[in-house]
Amino acid sequence: MGLLLTLVVTFATRGWLHQQRENQYDLLAHDIHHYLDTYFAQLKASADALQPLTLAECGAVSSELTSRAAFNVNVRAFLLVRDGVAYCSSATGKMRLALHALAPDINTHHAVDISIISGTPMMPDKPSIVMWFGNPLMKGRGIVTTLNVNLTPYLIYTARQNDLNGLALVAKDLALTTFTGKALTPEELPAAPLHSESVQGYPLKLYLYGDTMPAEDRHLALLLGLLIGVLGGVLAVILLALRARSGREVVSAMKRNQFYVVYQPVVDAATRQIRGVEALMRWEHPAAGMIPPDAFISFAEAQGLIVPLTRHLFKLIAQDVPRLQQSLPPGAKLGINIAPGHLHSPQFKMDIQKFHASLPPEYFQLVLEITERDMIREEEAIDLFEWLHQQGYEIAVDDFGTGHSALIYLERFTLDYLKIDRGFVNAIGTETITSPVLDAVISLAKRLNMATVAEGVETLEQAKWLSVRGVNFLQGYYFSRPVRASELPASMTEADA
Repeated sequence: MGLLLTLVVTFATRGWLHQQRENQYDLLAHDIHHYLDTYFAQLKASADALQPLTLAECGAVSSELTSRAAFNVNVRAFLLVRDGVAYCSSATGKMRLALHALAPDINTHHAVDISIISGTPMMPDKPSIVMWFGNPLMKGRGIVTTLNVNLTPYLIYTARQNDLNGLALVAKDLALTTFTGKALTPEELPAAPLHSESVQGYPLKLYLYGDTMPAEDRHLALLLGLLIGVLGGVLAVILLALRARSGREVVSAMKRNQFYVVYQPVVDAATRQIRGVEALMRWEHPAAGMIPPDAFISFAEAQGLIVPLTRHLFKLIAQDVPRLQQSLPPGAKLGINIAPGHLHSPQFKMDIQKFHASLPPEYFQLVLEITERDMIREEEAIDLFEWLHQQGYEIAVDDFGTGHSALIYLERFTLDYLKIDRGFVNAIGTETITSPVLDAVISLAKRLNMATVAEGVETLEQAKWLSVRGVNFLQGYYFSRPVRASELPASMTEADA
């Protein structure tokens, strides 16, 4: 009887786990398919807007082409094509390269075509996805875009979350995979993918690789059959212990007050007066010393601790309020970075309202700093941003210009501030293509009625350049390093910098 019960439980568990894996992989394939459909549709819209440029010579339109490329996620370059020859590039300007030499498989007789190449002239060792968008009114003319392989980090991240072995995107005779950074032929791919499907409207196939019954699942089914409820209880205790241990350092640091907050002034570009601060969390470990913010924030996100860590940040800021009021006038902006894992959590609205209630009434204007990652869930983000504005909070999009903040997102959402990435600011005064792109960013913000904040300002030359071009606020070491609340200056002048 005991043997029979063991067999029944074992096979029942295996069947249930198998079905759960199948459902999980089907859902993942659907999500990836939707992601690709959305991305390609946005890319086609951008290419359609560029089609009129194929009527002009390169010198007349290269600046606009460069600006457009900067505002599209993961675009390596846009190329203008005439009679099968690419004659203008957003990356290099005027050129002359037969399209078949770049992407032999691209068929310009199709309205849209896609191919994978092992590299481009400027980056020969890095594979790229090539897309062709024909001009519907002018035969032989069109737009070619080369895409960075980092189109797939979102897919890779998702695959890892679901315990897949990997995935592959196959276009004609080549494939991009999570297995290697090189392009592979279909014959070089692993046999028998777990799931495959075509991307509608494109000569593109998606393969998922994994095991519907991984070894750990088989072992689990057997153990459950042998030990049934007893083992289930033991496993629960073990899992809880492992999870507690993995997050122990961060939790312990919060309890031991190892975290603290520094504040970097944000000054008015015209008057050089402090108009607010950005709150930045720091961790000083007693043994390891200063832990880089990127490291402990990524760790907290991975361990599911970003919500309690952000609540701890709110608590520390509230404790600093009396000292902040000594340096900042009523109405000062208080910028806080919000992680995607917290922003889209069920607790976020309650947490931000509780934090706001802990501040002096109507003294600080909260500015929530988010990244383009927060806007991927478009419908959810639209509703959330509307609610935040109704509550009186302002929203800033952070690190704009890093190649991850697309123009299409800025036009769809109501945002208050655009924070220009320090990479653009550092290039001021150098001979790069950054200057016309930065001009385009500033013009874009004005058109969308967004105030601009330049991060990483380190020299007087940079401050003057940005002020002349209408940037509203400046932030960086030229004015002040991030400091404790008690060290904030009451005002900011050139002499203080």
